[in-house]
Amino acid sequence: MDIAALISWLVTALGGFYMLGTWIQRGGLRQQQSGTSRLPAPVLFGHFALAAIGLVVWIIYVVADRSALAWGAFGLLLPVALLGFVMLARWIPVHRDRATAGTTPAATTAPPAEGAVPAERHFPLAVVLAHGLFAVVTLVLVLLTALGIGGS
Repeated sequence: MDIAALISWLVTALGGFYMLGTWIQRGGLRQQQSGTSRLPAPVLFGHFALAAIGLVVWIIYVVADRSALAWGAFGLLLPVALLGFVMLARWIPVHRDRATAGTTPAATTAPPAEGAVPAERHFPLAVVLAHGLFAVVTLVLVLLTALGIGGS
């Protein structure tokens, strides 16, 4: 189960890394001053850093098979999940605005300037959903492994 958790964590990390790169490329850092982006940089980078540290701890656990490391990785995943839910809650209105912007008649609405569009609006829905799903799976697998259920 520890290897399944590792694979799930790596897939989750790939989706997260893609979204982080998209956010930076689309001007998320610059948008912090104007308030255009709804994702605060400290929350986003804190989520990323804690998840990366947790992944390293999990890799060390897989190699060393020490239960304290499994619990440490699980402990790191809890604030990662909390920060992820905060970002999801702040992203949903941006996604909804994107969906409703596509339904307004083009003759009455001019497209927004690129700097006025939140960087996170460019996250593909499928990537957000897959990232969240794999994150939940990872959290459950890490907890079950730490509890000693399913062997290591």
